[in-house]
Amino acid sequence: MSSDRPELRLPERQPAAVLYFGDVMHARLKPMGHRFTYRVMSLLIDLDRLAEADRQSRLFGINRSAVYSFHEKDHGERDGAPLNAHIRRRSLAHGVDLDGGRILLLCYPRLFGFTFNPLSVYFCYDRSGKLALAIYEVRNTFGAIHSYVLPVTASQRSAAGIRQEQAKLFYVSPFIEMPMRYHFRVSPPEGTVKLRILETDSDGPLLSATFHGTRRAMTTRSLLGSLFALPLVTFKIVAAIHWEALRLWLKGATLVPEAAAKSAEAGDRPASAPPGAMTSGIRTSAGAPLESTYGHGAASN
Repeated sequence: MSSDRPELRLPERQPAAVLYFGDVMHARLKPMGHRFTYRVMSLLIDLDRLAEADRQSRLFGINRSAVYSFHEKDHGERDGAPLNAHIRRRSLAHGVDLDGGRILLLCYPRLFGFTFNPLSVYFCYDRSGKLALAIYEVRNTFGAIHSYVLPVTASQRSAAGIRQEQAKLFYVSPFIEMPMRYHFRVSPPEGTVKLRILETDSDGPLLSATFHGTRRAMTTRSLLGSLFALPLVTFKIVAAIHWEALRLWLKGATLVPEAAAKSAEAGDRPASAPPGAMTSGIRTSAGAPLESTYGHGAASN
């Protein structure tokens, strides 16, 4: 394989769960400029090693109450069933066999029982350790969740990570029309993780969102440090995003009614979408931000 098409293999064995600290940035590019940044802590967790993750710190729990926690019912079909099995079923439906491979999920953990995940990203590795599939799980403020399931092809890999595209099929922001396209640029999690989502219309870029995080071990000490450095961070994110949405509205952004987007949201993959860009959606009672989907907190709409 040529050097400009690396296989993006799974990093060396690491703990079942690690943390990434960094900044989320959102920039609205037109018809008016609007930009904001906030600091976050994200969790990267191996869905096949939840029992190990549950033992890493007294401040962290799996499917149970703790200061910080991860609950499988916050993701996927949101029924509390094993999330790794759900993801393997979804991957098989898109022609990717993850049997014997690994599934790493980048998301926000619960803090004092509350979480807010505008976007969660699954990095799915096959038996050989090669990154084979990415899933971008998006939520909106109207109680719905939708997954974009994108197999990783050789042409999408580069030394900088992966580049993928996807037609927008899910209503997220009341300030953005449906006929849009997402451009994902992702550096899979190692010492750092980088996510960038550029949302474009027929005239070019409309919104950019990024997340650049640095890995840190998930220990009681690091969780305590986060608790003091980023107190009530998930609550702050919700408040900040709605505040920025209000500012955007005051600047004159036009509201786009959800009803106008229903047919596109329920539609099939557009003919113009690239192979492998098929998506599927699941409606649930989740909550999310007005102008967000993050680059792991970073966003697109």
